[in-house]
Amino acid sequence: MTVPTRVVTVTLNPAIDQTVHIPGFRAGEVNRVAASRLDAGGKGINVASSLSDLGIAVLVTGFLGEDNAEIFERLFRAKAIEDRFLRIPGSTRVGIKIVDSDSHQTTDINYPGLTPDPNEIGQLISMVQNCAEPGSWFVLSGSIPSGLSPEIYPQLIEEIRRRGGHVALDTSGEPLRRALALAPDVVKPNLPELEELTGRKLSDVHSVREAAVSLLEKGVRLVVASMGAEGAIFVNKEMSLLARPPKVTVKSSVGAGDAMVSGIVYAQVRRLDLVKTARLATALGAHAVTRIGAGLDLAQVYEYEKQVDVEVLTGPAGSKQSA
Repeated sequence: MTVPTRVVTVTLNPAIDQTVHIPGFRAGEVNRVAASRLDAGGKGINVASSLSDLGIAVLVTGFLGEDNAEIFERLFRAKAIEDRFLRIPGSTRVGIKIVDSDSHQTTDINYPGLTPDPNEIGQLISMVQNCAEPGSWFVLSGSIPSGLSPEIYPQLIEEIRRRGGHVALDTSGEPLRRALALAPDVVKPNLPELEELTGRKLSDVHSVREAAVSLLEKGVRLVVASMGAEGAIFVNKEMSLLARPPKVTVKSSVGAGDAMVSGIVYAQVRRLDLVKTARLATALGAHAVTRIGAGLDLAQVYEYEKQVDVEVLTGPAGSKQSA
């Protein structure tokens, strides 16, 4: 049987990202804007953009406000991404990201999203059912709109699984906790999300690895725990790795996690081993923080990939190795 190569990303709560550059930003004071831009955003949309650049056919769905869908439609046309978003009344939310190049910090101001009604939720579930097929990959990522039950992710996972599809999940809080009961194939929590999930402080590589391993016990096949500039822990049943990114000049941390997810899912579709998965995903995350907006410089990504330092923490026999 031929393995489908199309990936479906589901974004329930997309946003238009307004990135505002304010060097030396100070809360409570008058600040001057050095530059500003608008981009179609939302975690699943960011993942889809990167996957398209990597040569993977992508279909996107979720909810878009019909009043300001044009910015998303332009991106989908430019990237040859199949647009199956449901348009619902109202405007897609705006997320303001204040980037301070002096402190290398980003401040997020997120507006509430649209609230789909039961009929619209039913349409989305039908859309996912129609797209799911044996071997297909789905990316369920991001927050859920206010008023929507956190059971939506478990419900979608159940429908995808019933049709033989696979799921990569990137969310947090209660939606993550509930979805884990359905054992998605891949989960990618960042350090704060993993700490919230486990209820304890994870202060070193060993504790992060152990927390990631605990998710394997719930039936997850691959856990990637991202730790920002410190790298990420990649864990499956065979081995665990620590991947450290090369040192880069950070312009914005926006979308770094989504870039990693795109690398992880690309690796699953192409059936890469864990070391290659870690190198590519980490390189994509490093590349993302050097840029503003969508689009990959593939030559730069592959250069970073060579520079990723991978340490094998435990192999099949539990012994430390080097990659």
